Amino acid sequence: MKKSLAFLLLFAVGYGLSAATNNSPSAQQRAITVDSLDIAPVWAGHPVGFAMLTHAPHQFAAFYDERRQLTVAQRQLDERQWKFTKLPDTTGWDSHNYIALAADKDGFLHLSADMHAVPLKYFRTEKPWDAASFVSLNRMTGANETHCTYPIFLRDTNDDLLFTYRDGRSGSGNQLYNIYDTKTKIWRRFLDSPLTDGEGRNNAYFHGPVRGPDGWYHLTWVWRASGDAATCHDLSYARSRDLKHWETGGGRLLSLPIRLKDADIVDAVPQHGGMINGNTTIGFDASGRVTVSYHKYDTAGNTQPWTARLENKVWKLYQITNWPYRWDFSGGGSLSFGISVGPVHLENDGRLTQNFRHIKFGGGTWLLDPQTLRATGTTRSEPRTPSELGKLQGAFPGLTVKLTEDSGTNSKPDQHFALRWETLTANRDRPRPGPLPPPSMLRLYEIKTVAGTKP
Repeated sequence: MKKSLAFLLLFAVGYGLSAATNNSPSAQQRAITVDSLDIAPVWAGHPVGFAMLTHAPHQFAAFYDERRQLTVAQRQLDERQWKFTKLPDTTGWDSHNYIALAADKDGFLHLSADMHAVPLKYFRTEKPWDAASFVSLNRMTGANETHCTYPIFLRDTNDDLLFTYRDGRSGSGNQLYNIYDTKTKIWRRFLDSPLTDGEGRNNAYFHGPVRGPDGWYHLTWVWRASGDAATCHDLSYARSRDLKHWETGGGRLLSLPIRLKDADIVDAVPQHGGMINGNTTIGFDASGRVTVSYHKYDTAGNTQPWTARLENKVWKLYQITNWPYRWDFSGGGSLSFGISVGPVHLENDGRLTQNFRHIKFGGGTWLLDPQTLRATGTTRSEPRTPSELGKLQGAFPGLTVKLTEDSGTNSKPDQHFALRWETLTANRDRPRPGPLPPPSMLRLYEIKTVAGTKP
């Protein structure tokens, strides 16, 4: 639900926030579209994450086409035409089945997708920077690859390609890490044991790892006891210099796998306490201190946003605002979130801000008190995308806008790329009866942030 700025300010005043807004020159920067390019019509019946990778002069977009077939589009940055490669996979109705795409140091492409507690789906190209040479391998190490979910490619401190995924199911799963040898083209375990172990009673849902301004990799997660999202509990944290050796925020070394009894508990939220996986974020304040933002029920039973900050090796908890509303959620499958809280963000002018969205009270950007991290009002943040990209173009009821940022690098450092398409919201991974919306156009945008007055 969208609300006007005036409504947000009225709501802020009514619940203890200042109505002041910030009109600094930085807040008046705006994102503009430098270029846009249609890619292809895509499925719009349910949301599932797409991927994009730019490595000048190459650019790739991986998506499910209008028939839900896994597809990779490729072009040179100076070209206007895409070349398409159809891969032998068609996704169903599960919104977990997002696409992960990466390139190793030699330019060979790696892709994993369409997995929710199913055997590993993995593709690799036979030629550098050539999506047409993708082949289906469906194997990395060969062990613990029959119940895979949440594929993520990332890089270690040596720029070697890593791959992490969950082995198991919701409520009973372990997080595994692999590393790729570009010389032998062989995957092996990066960690000798799983990163976490729910001991058959829990599994960890992660946000991160995120490389902070302090040089550490920061990782946060919630434990979940079953397929019911309401059983999330015990917000936890770990950090590492090399992604191999992990410790608590206080500096205590953690033996792997990390189990609940040994974890660094940021906030001991109980099951059915209003915390949910997928809604925890990592940020940093003006001093570079790590923050973890999330939500939980207050003593009155309402859902409140919180931020925890690591201060002198101890986690301090700060309630951001007071919302007179309880978001009840439960059950399994992909949920449409009624509330979301973004990470604490340090703007170029030194302000701390935080994005939020609420099913009843709209969305926007809070200005935060740097000491208490409490919202003091709404403000304009430095934009990443032009506002018009968030405006619906399709007329079918229930459509929403989806955006995916580029995971690579632009040849122009002051500009970046994003993908945009429209789709219905999640439906707990179940088929929708008709009618369904027509395919949406997947479109590439090249974006630049410029200084100036209000657009």
